Amino acid sequence: MSATLSVTPSAAPASTGSGPVKLWLGFVAFLVFAMVIVGGATRLTDSGLSITEWQPLLGALPPLTDAAWHDAFEKYRQIPQYKLVNQGMSLEAFKVIFWWEWAHRFLGRFIGVAFLVPFLVFAATGRIARRQVPRFVTLFALGGLQGAVGWWMVASGLVDRVDVAPYRLATHLTLACFIFAMLVWTALSLDEPVSKTPAAARRRRGLAVGATVVTVAVFVQIFLGGLVAGNDAGLVYNTWPSMNGSFLPDAPLALQPAWRNLFENHGLVQFVHRIGAYTLFALALVQAGLAMRAGGAARASGLLLGLAVTAQAAVGILTLVMVVPLGLALVHQGLAVVVLGIAVAHLKAARHP
Repeated sequence: MSATLSVTPSAAPASTGSGPVKLWLGFVAFLVFAMVIVGGATRLTDSGLSITEWQPLLGALPPLTDAAWHDAFEKYRQIPQYKLVNQGMSLEAFKVIFWWEWAHRFLGRFIGVAFLVPFLVFAATGRIARRQVPRFVTLFALGGLQGAVGWWMVASGLVDRVDVAPYRLATHLTLACFIFAMLVWTALSLDEPVSKTPAAARRRRGLAVGATVVTVAVFVQIFLGGLVAGNDAGLVYNTWPSMNGSFLPDAPLALQPAWRNLFENHGLVQFVHRIGAYTLFALALVQAGLAMRAGGAARASGLLLGLAVTAQAAVGILTLVMVVPLGLALVHQGLAVVVLGIAVAHLKAARHP
């Protein structure tokens, strides 16, 4: 008898020298996380409409002269937000909100460069496998789409509104989080075998389904949180667990047509976000219980997910009852991205032990 040593496709690494690529993807993911925080501060300071033009290249430079500052201010004075909310604002006060929005847009441009240049280098030197290149190209395209969605959002507040449309803001936030999730997933996938072990996949099927459900629920809750933010719905019904003594808000179907209430009725928007939080909390606890029977990274990430969702729920309640202070609101928004990152890591561990 003779023994034959063979290498199966499942033993082949997906890429070579993935360490630097993982570090790069982690850095870009951190930049996206920072982008979400800066975007939240821009919204909470009502700064998002201070720049009334979309100039992807020329807009990288802020006003450098007094004349340029006065020109930017004059353009802002033509929109409804100035006329109806900030009438009489000084140039110095305008500069404060301008810098928030400029920093938000500049960080978006910087993320594009921080992604594209290393990607081209890693692809040219073979550190990124050819089969993975389309995923990286998709990530870059999503970054460009995010910039367009950002302008689509801003444009909604330049004509007939004093703020941006809530559903556009929620879309902008959710897409940013989707890009963050893709970065995390891609980084965790670099050393993944080309083929999976069917037996291991079958043993983890229940855990993987639960992890998928929780991850989808996190995305839904982030979108609902964007609607709350876009409507300033956190500034009403600042009691918990009741909504000013009731289970339901007043007049939950006051707007016509009825579907508008899901996007623009402040009370109903907050109520749906609360229900989403309760649902996610329950799902995360069940998933943590399932993860207890797993091993390794799936167990650790499942338990961490349960703790993170619990912490996020506590921060959300505190943010609400304290009437949305800036610092706490940013912690709540940032922690949502952390929860998403943990959910993605747990999903990867559950699907591919």
